[in-house]
Amino acid sequence: MINEELNKGVQEEYSAKNIQVLEGLEAVRKRPAMYIGDTSEKGLHHLVNEVVDNCIDEALAGFCTDIQVWINENGSITVSDNGRGIPVDMHEKEHRSALEVVLTVLHAGGKFDKGSYKVSGGLHGVGVSCVNALSKEFHVEVCRGGKRYEQDYVKGKPLYSVREVGPAESTGTFITFLPDDTIFSTVEYKYNILENRLRELAYLNAGIKLTLTDKRVATEDPEHPYKSETFYSEDGLKEYVRYIDASRPALIGDIIHISTDKYGTPVEVAMVYNDSYTENVYSYVNNINTHEGGTHLTGFRMGLTRTLKKYAEDEKLLDKVKVEISGDDFREGLTAVVSVKVAEPQFEGQTKTKLGNSEVSGIVNQAIAEALRTYLEEHPKEARAIVEKVVTAATARHAARKAREMVQRKSPLSGAGLPGKLADCSNRDPEKCEIFLVEGDSAGGTAKQGRHREYQAILPLRGKILNVEKAMRHRVFESDEIRNIYTALGVTIGTAEDANELNLEKLRYHKIIIMTDADVDGSHIDTLIMTFFFRYMKPIIEKGYLYIANPPLYLCKKGKIEEYCWTEQQRQAFIDKYGGGSESGIHTQRYKGLGEMNAEQLASTTMDPDNRVLRRVTIENAAAADYIISMLMGDEVGPRREFIEANATYATIDA
Repeated sequence: MINEELNKGVQEEYSAKNIQVLEGLEAVRKRPAMYIGDTSEKGLHHLVNEVVDNCIDEALAGFCTDIQVWINENGSITVSDNGRGIPVDMHEKEHRSALEVVLTVLHAGGKFDKGSYKVSGGLHGVGVSCVNALSKEFHVEVCRGGKRYEQDYVKGKPLYSVREVGPAESTGTFITFLPDDTIFSTVEYKYNILENRLRELAYLNAGIKLTLTDKRVATEDPEHPYKSETFYSEDGLKEYVRYIDASRPALIGDIIHISTDKYGTPVEVAMVYNDSYTENVYSYVNNINTHEGGTHLTGFRMGLTRTLKKYAEDEKLLDKVKVEISGDDFREGLTAVVSVKVAEPQFEGQTKTKLGNSEVSGIVNQAIAEALRTYLEEHPKEARAIVEKVVTAATARHAARKAREMVQRKSPLSGAGLPGKLADCSNRDPEKCEIFLVEGDSAGGTAKQGRHREYQAILPLRGKILNVEKAMRHRVFESDEIRNIYTALGVTIGTAEDANELNLEKLRYHKIIIMTDADVDGSHIDTLIMTFFFRYMKPIIEKGYLYIANPPLYLCKKGKIEEYCWTEQQRQAFIDKYGGGSESGIHTQRYKGLGEMNAEQLASTTMDPDNRVLRRVTIENAAAADYIISMLMGDEVGPRREFIEANATYATIDA
């Protein structure tokens, strides 16, 4: 449930005097990327996060239990909460309503007044004022003090002063905004992206109900006419770890849960060990996912390693171990969520992906050490299983080091060090070069004939590569196909000190394109290769270097007229246009494999930058991606069967 400690010191009075103005808003529309990261799909969804974060801050302060998000028919977003409502009385310094100040001045709000909010995720954000500035239309309603108030904006400018419009039986804030399509490259909200964020927030804030409704999708249920889902968690992080680890066989039956308050900083951790070969640790500060970690993650790793190692040594469980054990070994097969609440977080960069508060490292270290020591002493059977897993990991890491040395024995930039099947390009500027990972020698040969030799390289892959989700690390590096990928790309694999390290300084291509057949086997190979990159080359995905080619499904002909079609809808449109809706007289060639196209066809449809369509592989939510990959590619059959049964009806011929 909501931590009552967070409510201590929070003033019951919350009015205009709590709203402090830091700076103006003029630059937001001129340089939106400076404030929300970018103006693509990611920045678009960040607008929703900013508004929802305000609601969560009300919940952390103990004044909100219900948050609702609607995707409206016209593409706008509505967010409501049952908190206190933004103050509407006159601001002493600005001489206008505090509500208007909050919505028009960047970094104006109650977050900077320590009496209003003890901790806040929005403290280093740009806030709802930025959302207002980047919206074509913006409407706000506030229920407060038994009255309801409203105000409308266009591109950040108020159409009228805050006005009272009637009585109100409850309290809360209702915001509706329509993103400005002259600023964003796309204004279509994705249900699954918002779904993942709200689910994440529900786990991070036990006892708070969040509901997502998509009014663009109708249902046949009269009680729930639109697609909708409610997220609520009683167990919080324990439930989150169960969700992430649902498709992995557990090594220990318990989820180790730690919840404490050290020196005024609440620390909560949930962790469990499984029999996989990867580490999956997700860290949060004030509900913000810190993708790059920071001092709280450093403190967690130090406390975990130190405590486990001391226990193992005291119990003489390492006496017969002949290999050196490193910190990585203690985290193999670990799934954990680390969440801290910091009163004055210092993030590195506007995107808030790395915590910089030095004092937090020691706080988390101490909290983990104390709680984990108690758990190990009270659960000797589970403790022994964890230590045995650590020893196995250390042994495999030493074997993997030898395999890595085999991969990198020759310099990847020397001619002798490149894989024999690689048809390299002549250009040496990584930003201009791209490599196609092609399914099969036959398609690889066709691709080599159709490529632009100056900047396009081709690496044929023999069949399906190793499923790294089921393989120990040294087996991965012993795989010929995976070794060829490493060598061709020119990256440096992890060192003995950090097996997960990946040095991209010598990466030879900034576009790595997976090109497979447009059939089930091709999709499986796509998934195998993406799993490999996610587990062993994640920085390449994070930097946006990994793509999937999109070959056409059909070549449709009517007399001398011919068109390539990438989807069933495009094929039907061709039939409607040239056949009057009838397939008679229309010749359709279905491309089941890349090898069915000649070099000119493959080049013009799938490889030529002027005509092709590439899909960039991204990680919107690391925990959700980890769950999907472990479920699809892991050993547990049950969760995978449930997923297939639930989603089979959504599969289409052009998926």
